[in-house]
Amino acid sequence: MNDKKHLMVSAIKDGTVIDHIPARNLFKVISILGLNKIENQITFGTNLESKKLGKKAIIKIANLFFPEEDINKIALVAPDAKLNIIRDYAVVEKKVVQVPDEIVGIVKCFNPQCITNHEKITTRFTVIQKKEVALKCHYCEKITDQEHIEIL
Repeated sequence: MNDKKHLMVSAIKDGTVIDHIPARNLFKVISILGLNKIENQITFGTNLESKKLGKKAIIKIANLFFPEEDINKIALVAPDAKLNIIRDYAVVEKKVVQVPDEIVGIVKCFNPQCITNHEKITTRFTVIQKKEVALKCHYCEKITDQEHIEIL
């Protein structure tokens, strides 16, 4: 076996591979996508070597394909994530995540006085900056920056 070319995580026949997740955000991605609530086979690896990220994580989900809007939610915590769609063990499509224009129900408002932190109201943000993510709350209009994003 060639030392340079060995699989760190086993192959899947059909499904989705999410690569280039910052290792520290693996469980946030799992939470955002609700992977902790599904029955599909899921393989993940973390703290894998990455030239771009230093340490990265990867998730392989068998027999599951995500709608674009769901996948783009992970751009908040994994802006460089790449998606590979696998069919019959081959990559048939590659996608790059993009921060959506609106974020609903997955981020907590940074403002402790916001109504969403006191009543059962779904959070809603307009994305006002996509590179260094900044979110404007629909209710209190306060800005939550990338450093203060807290996943619900």
